Amino acid sequence: MKTYGIIGYPLSHSFSQQFFTDKFAKEGIEDVKYEVHPLKSLNDFDALLNKYPHLCGLNVTIPHKVDVIKFLDWTSVEAKEIGAVNCIRIAEESPVAAALTGELGIIDKNFLLEGFNTDAYGFETSLKPLLTSAHKRAMILGDGGAAKAVKFVLRKNDIPFLTVVRKPTPGCVLYEDLTAEQVASHKLIINTTPVGTSPDVDACPPIPYQHIGHEHLMYDLIYNPPVTKFLKNGIDQGAAIKNGYEMLVLQAEKSWEIWNSKALHP
Repeated sequence: MKTYGIIGYPLSHSFSQQFFTDKFAKEGIEDVKYEVHPLKSLNDFDALLNKYPHLCGLNVTIPHKVDVIKFLDWTSVEAKEIGAVNCIRIAEESPVAAALTGELGIIDKNFLLEGFNTDAYGFETSLKPLLTSAHKRAMILGDGGAAKAVKFVLRKNDIPFLTVVRKPTPGCVLYEDLTAEQVASHKLIINTTPVGTSPDVDACPPIPYQHIGHEHLMYDLIYNPPVTKFLKNGIDQGAAIKNGYEMLVLQAEKSWEIWNSKALHP
């Protein structure tokens, strides 16, 4: 039986497992299953692969999107540029294209791990219909693996951005130093942090929401709850909002496309 799954920690509730279980039932896809694999440390990654020899693909979520790259035999150009992987295809043999490039080293196993980033596709596809002429600059809250995909998309679409973080980080602004003018002038604000995820529904990133207006678009990568405190604060100021549900659906479908592609590139 073909097996797919997700790695990350914690994984108390997995969107991906429910999505793919429903997809398999709805589309009549048989002899396949999708399982949750909570990995606190990637030190257990090789053991997982050995334990489940029928694995054909994995989704990767917090906190492993960046560090998992070192375990991969091949990484897509896009994922390399982003610096994060959220989709792994487990191939039985070396793709000819990769072998010819010389990217692959000595292989001591009978499968290859190919890394992709479908977060960027999901984010861009769900964001672009909402953009207006007012969204000339963006503010990114957080600087983890998800933020890397967001930055890639913003650069691709020529939208300069400001990154806001909790701890001093080169090139970033601290929440405590964020000014009213910065909030007012960055009309696209994207929360890439887990702050506000259920059950911690009363939490939100600490920005001065009073400087948000009706031209703002507040995008939260969180989907549970559907309207986070971050988004509710935006609504109260007249802003447009978008949660992360559509992005998740789009990235999941792209993952399925990659897992079932015979070519190296999906």
